[in-house]
Amino acid sequence: MRHFFITILLTALTAIAVAQTPSDTVWYSLHALDSLQEIEEITITAKRRDKEIITPQKLEGKTLQRLNSLSVADAIRYFAGAQIKDYGGVGGIKTIDIRSMGSNHMGVYYNGIQLGNAQNGQIDLGKFSLENIEEITLYSGQRSDIFQSAREFGSAGSVYLQSRKPKFQNGKNVNVKASMKGGSFFLVNPSLLLEYKLTDQISMSMNAELTSSDGKYKFRYKRVTPSGEVAYDTTAIRENGDINAIRVETGIQHYYSSTGYWKLHAYHYNSERGIPGAIVNNVWRRGERLWDRNSFLQGSFEDEFFRFWGLRVNAKYAYDYTHYVNNDDKLIHTDNQYKQREFYISAANKFALFNWWDVSLAYDFQWNNMSEYIDATRTSHWLAAATAMNFYDKLKMQASILGTFINDHTGKSHTKGSYRATPAIFLSYQPFHDIGLSLRAFYKQAYRYPTFNDLYYTDMGNAELKPELAIQHNVGLHYNLKQEKKIFHQFHIGVDVYYNKVKDKIIAYPKGQQFRWTMLNLGLVKIHGVDADMQMTLLLPADWTLTGKLQYTYQQAIDVTDPADTYYGDQIPYIPWHSGSAIAMLTWRNYGLNYSFIYVGERYSQQENIIYNHVQPWYTHDLSIMGMWNINKVRLKATVEVNNLLSQDYDVNINYPMPKRNYRLGLSVEF
Repeated sequence: MRHFFITILLTALTAIAVAQTPSDTVWYSLHALDSLQEIEEITITAKRRDKEIITPQKLEGKTLQRLNSLSVADAIRYFAGAQIKDYGGVGGIKTIDIRSMGSNHMGVYYNGIQLGNAQNGQIDLGKFSLENIEEITLYSGQRSDIFQSAREFGSAGSVYLQSRKPKFQNGKNVNVKASMKGGSFFLVNPSLLLEYKLTDQISMSMNAELTSSDGKYKFRYKRVTPSGEVAYDTTAIRENGDINAIRVETGIQHYYSSTGYWKLHAYHYNSERGIPGAIVNNVWRRGERLWDRNSFLQGSFEDEFFRFWGLRVNAKYAYDYTHYVNNDDKLIHTDNQYKQREFYISAANKFALFNWWDVSLAYDFQWNNMSEYIDATRTSHWLAAATAMNFYDKLKMQASILGTFINDHTGKSHTKGSYRATPAIFLSYQPFHDIGLSLRAFYKQAYRYPTFNDLYYTDMGNAELKPELAIQHNVGLHYNLKQEKKIFHQFHIGVDVYYNKVKDKIIAYPKGQQFRWTMLNLGLVKIHGVDADMQMTLLLPADWTLTGKLQYTYQQAIDVTDPADTYYGDQIPYIPWHSGSAIAMLTWRNYGLNYSFIYVGERYSQQENIIYNHVQPWYTHDLSIMGMWNINKVRLKATVEVNNLLSQDYDVNINYPMPKRNYRLGLSVEF
């Protein structure tokens, strides 16, 4: 482990040394400003390196703060095309799926570097609090920027989490923010943020947070037989859903010129939680416990040389420890420890051939090792070449080719390898310069290699499991309108139609215990869908503002592997045909009333679409009130939240009941 940290430290020191190269090209913005932020002491304005071809879905700033969301997973529910697998309560595991392609096709990036889990490929978004997040961005396909790491070209969809960047008012060198949230299920959630300006170009930050909850909430368990008779109808308390977690982050960043910077960021998460398990036949078990320790240190360096060459270097070392215990006397006793180590380094180069034509070349290397329960090592190489062209600011095109090389080693003689080349092309056309109308389309292939769990675990692994290939097609139309100082201030509407074909699709859902997964290799899945979103902002008299957001998704994801199968042509598990969300925010000066609605339509819990596997639609209404007050140089903010306002009984995943009506109170002090 010591050698890996030394490698990263040397990379950072090299970046600092190279940083002394002078450059006068203004391309990077030290502090991004919007109309709601105060002007900073030092600000470098710049134009963006690449204009978006595929406009992402984004939650940022005040919109993100006003959502009834405790974790990143809660906020992502408001994106069109995204489904969150949620097992209930504050401590329940939460993963994301986009356009029915599975959680493992989603790349989740924290401050620009991908989060990893070679064991099962699942990133638990419940571990990431919104207290330190200032922006969440969701891309379908990939990010519209050829200046990125090679691995980023491989995701079928991407979520980018950007932590808060220090910003200082004139004459200030220190920012302090302390907050406390509490509520139902004995939730206690204090956090502390410190930001310090070392020089005009160097700043550092530290954020610490505690999350504690007993996870006990009432639920109604009702099951009806196919004949219509009531088999069970019980009201009970959800047990063993407690969590105690601590998260600590610290970072330092140096923007030494208009084009160059380096950053270091350290993250540590430590938790103990109960796993309440599935409720089956009116019996709920309470024997599973899970301990997590997740730590990583990552660094980034970027600069532009000779006006036409840009270099970005990322490096990361991560260590994950998981301890899983199952003491349920009706199941096999389990006491396993899992240790994962990851080393990652990436170098991306961008060359500006002409004002309208850029090319890039990137190489990534990653080493993963898992020990204790099994001993497996994986080395991965990604090599990507990409080009971007802009014709008269009307027609924009990006194309890329990614080579993925993976080798596994388990024991003295077992070696397994794989190689795949995956292309992508993105197009955007804006017919009129003065009208915010654009047409866009993309074609992309994404390659997903099985995880350690999929291949090697004795009770569920399959060493012959095939890699998964997703082929994506998308066409869309988007319109944007923004009018300064007018009642009809801002309007956006977008519609995307897509067709995905997934060969040898690997699907995952719980197998008895929540921590373990059943993996199935479906021969061929076809996915047709529509994503639609609309946003509008009205500037009303007397300082009133009304903002509304709507998202809707239609998906048909069917298994077409073998016509002889009883489930041929059926919707694959847990994919609804219809889903959507709505957000309304009414503000007056420093006060706000916020309403949100989420709907997920009917779906099936197993491969066969029969009445026994049918899962009812669910929806929730959430409401919050927010107020802010400035007293001298201190800013106070208070929130009151009511979640699941109508106290609906529902399951996101069958047999994992979600909380009924619940409440949260929040208070923060910033100075």
